[in-house]
Amino acid sequence: MGGKLTLWALFCLLVAHLPSHTDSVAVMSVDLGSEWMKIAIVKPGVPMEIVLNKESRRKTPVAVCLKENERVFGDGALGVSVKNPRQVYRYLQDLLGKRLDNPQVALYRKRFPEHQLEEDKSRGTVLFRNTEELKYSPEEILGMVLNYSRSLAQDFAEQAIKDVVITVPAFFNQAERRAVLQAAQMADLKVLQLINDNTAVALNYGVFRRKDINSTAQNVMFFDMGSGSTVATVVTYQTVKTKDTGVQPQLQVRGVGFDRTLGGFEMELRLRDHLAKLFNEQKKTKKDVRENQRAMAKLLKEAQRLKTVLSANADHMSQVEGLLDDIDFKARVTRAEFEEMCADLFARVPGPVQQALSAAEMSMDEIEQVILVGGATRVPKVQEVLLNAVGKEELGKNINADEAAAMGAVYQAAALSKAFKVKPFLVRDAALYPIQVEFTREMEEEDGVKSLKHNKRVLFQRMAPYPQRKVITFNRYSDDFLFYVNYGDLSFLSLEDLRVFGSLNLTTVALKGVGSSFKKHTEAESKGIKAHFNMDESGVLTLDRVESVFETIVEEREEESTLTKLGNTISSLFGGGSSEPKANVSEPVQNLNTCPLKPTEEVKPAEEPPTDENSRKESKTDSQQEPSETPELEGKPGTSQAQILT
Repeated sequence: MGGKLTLWALFCLLVAHLPSHTDSVAVMSVDLGSEWMKIAIVKPGVPMEIVLNKESRRKTPVAVCLKENERVFGDGALGVSVKNPRQVYRYLQDLLGKRLDNPQVALYRKRFPEHQLEEDKSRGTVLFRNTEELKYSPEEILGMVLNYSRSLAQDFAEQAIKDVVITVPAFFNQAERRAVLQAAQMADLKVLQLINDNTAVALNYGVFRRKDINSTAQNVMFFDMGSGSTVATVVTYQTVKTKDTGVQPQLQVRGVGFDRTLGGFEMELRLRDHLAKLFNEQKKTKKDVRENQRAMAKLLKEAQRLKTVLSANADHMSQVEGLLDDIDFKARVTRAEFEEMCADLFARVPGPVQQALSAAEMSMDEIEQVILVGGATRVPKVQEVLLNAVGKEELGKNINADEAAAMGAVYQAAALSKAFKVKPFLVRDAALYPIQVEFTREMEEEDGVKSLKHNKRVLFQRMAPYPQRKVITFNRYSDDFLFYVNYGDLSFLSLEDLRVFGSLNLTTVALKGVGSSFKKHTEAESKGIKAHFNMDESGVLTLDRVESVFETIVEEREEESTLTKLGNTISSLFGGGSSEPKANVSEPVQNLNTCPLKPTEEVKPAEEPPTDENSRKESKTDSQQEPSETPELEGKPGTSQAQILT
């Protein structure tokens, strides 16, 4: 690790600016996996380093044990899970931002029957019932985990830390991303950015190879199979010229494919069930081991060990002391048996690869290298199937599959922090899901018959780069109206993924005050009502503001004397103002209410495409804005706030 730190120092040239009055400038990253989390820090004198936990381990289980008066985290919680699995909460990612009727919640119940899940009546999402009095949302428990991660980082850094970059799966939608932000807020952490797992890995990979990146595009695929899911990401490396810093290396995400439930944990569950079957067949007791939660927790722990051992050995003797009724269990399991029971899982390995290539509109011939990430890629059969699927001579194993995401994320944290200077490395991530604006407008035909026309305007296309701002202009409204912000065409998702995805409506915006703004500017020409959207560095969409814009024509007057001109200038400088009408006046709209999304039958193309904010010609004045509130969690419509001052 010492050599790695030297390399980081050499490549990054990380410099800390530490004012004498500042107690803390350290920043951290959390690679938040479904089973494990890896934490990294940057502080003055320490360029980049993985945080060791209290057991001096480089990764920590994402597990929380909630007793009546005590919370236990990490390895301590895992220890309790074998004795009392009902008190230990794990694999929280699967429940973030989900309704109770979501298929992912049903799968969680099947995997963890010891937990009682119920509906949060106020939000329509999921709650854990710990006791009759104590109930916790997945976001609250994740907040406890993030708070614990900060305590580990602070102990390791020996100073307070508040700023963090957190990794999330690329397939997380808006509700899931907001759930992570909500959990971090509960932990009183300032999230500099949510960064997609493989994007962080790609940044780590690129920083070490800065000298190899030039004006010729290089395409690399990162194949990440972790405990809970699998993601394949196509990334293009290339130098680009920037206005501020000159020629700099850049990574651009071109395509993403994923399988939400394909991971090492499902393999371990298959092994656990196989061990349970073998124990029952030994008939040493009349009880069914599968009905005993504590015994099944012991078998799961043994299955996790067994999967690791079988990755290096053809067979292994599995054994558990006092499994049930003080009866010991011992049985031999072969790698061939393991591969047979997981055959359908291995058959799904090429799926994310093909999805990523399709999204990137590339063929495998254009991919220079396929690099392995994630612990489950150590399973030999996974590598064998993947190698056949990609048709390469070998798979790339030249990064730390466990720690690359945490190290890439902490590099980004240092770059975003005002306390450090790093060599620029531009990151252009891509939005996996398209987003569009929909609205219905009354049309009058030539014969005087009125009809409703439903319009759709694409705001962000699939794989659109972000951060990015967009403006939608509504030209034919002069009174209050509604519009909806929805996900676009998701036909590239499977039916199962669509069911897991949840509501397609992000928010409904009801604009009021439009009519009054038009009445105040009857002699001016309307330039439309403009809605300003922003997708930030975390991939989270917000509606910044909505404003109506008017243009007044200023007539040219006869030439005034120099003294008169000077008098007018002085008047305006000292608050007297000018009597001339202002051009391009904007009027904020107020009091926006949320309405349920109504089903539509007819879909027609947009009349006008959205425009980038940078290309607007109208100048805006007298505008005031409040941040919009899109739904924090799936299933709860949001209320957008924007004002036009009168």
